[in-house]
Amino acid sequence: MTSTKTLPAKTNFLPALAVAGTVISWAASFAAIGLALREMHPLPMASVRFAVASLLAIAWLLWRRPPRFSLRDLAVILICGMLGIASYNVLLNSGQATVSAGAASFIVNTQPLFMVGLAVVFLKERFSLWAWGGALLALGGVAVIASGQPDGMTFGAGAMLIVGAAASAASYSVLQRPLLARYDSISVTAAVILAGTIALLPWLPAGIGQLSAASQPTVGAVLFLAIAPAAIGQTCWTFALKSFGAARAGQFLYLIPPCAVFFAWAGLGEVPAIATLVGGAFALGGVITVNTLGRR
Repeated sequence: MTSTKTLPAKTNFLPALAVAGTVISWAASFAAIGLALREMHPLPMASVRFAVASLLAIAWLLWRRPPRFSLRDLAVILICGMLGIASYNVLLNSGQATVSAGAASFIVNTQPLFMVGLAVVFLKERFSLWAWGGALLALGGVAVIASGQPDGMTFGAGAMLIVGAAASAASYSVLQRPLLARYDSISVTAAVILAGTIALLPWLPAGIGQLSAASQPTVGAVLFLAIAPAAIGQTCWTFALKSFGAARAGQFLYLIPPCAVFFAWAGLGEVPAIATLVGGAFALGGVITVNTLGRR
């Protein structure tokens, strides 16, 4: 009796820890990006950020020495790097140059809906009526949060770029999941980071120049972005995908905007409105619905 109770607890702990690492690191990234963009341009900042993250990825691959990827899987990894690293960060950084950190986190949180549609169509994952209801409740919470932000519901150029970033990230999450059945999650993440870094190399010289002339807070923000959301967050997210599946794991991303609001308030002085708090409660309620009643 003791062993049967202990095993599920241990089994559930690591996926839950991975979700927490993803949510916290990615939520904090919006404020860090907003800080770094005060002294750096969007594309060079993305390039130098992932150049640093790639050093950690290379170190892991050299130490771990995972099995070689097949040519087909290498092609998928290259596409994942283009979508989940290069495209996502270029679009997000460019959009956040005109959209506040808090509003950006709300807009990019349309990602789970893209993920649900892709996972159901291409991965044949099943989603119950309760789960769909929870997803709509969470999306409604995001809409309430966005409506309380300055120009939060106005889709100008910056906002549309961030929607594109959400679609890129969702496609990447669904596309990489079959790789996790054949390789360990950290090795897949490291390979994807390297692929994305290669795609961003043309902007690396400008990024190095801008970073060398930047202030200490900007340098700290870029290093944080390279280590926390890029390396640790991506690894946690890959593990969460492997544990929960793309459709259900995507619902945890609804927790990011409420957390991002706090980090934007603490780091950038963006004071959350009442609508932000109410919408955050709806978003949290949707996540709980998906992962309780939605599992039945």
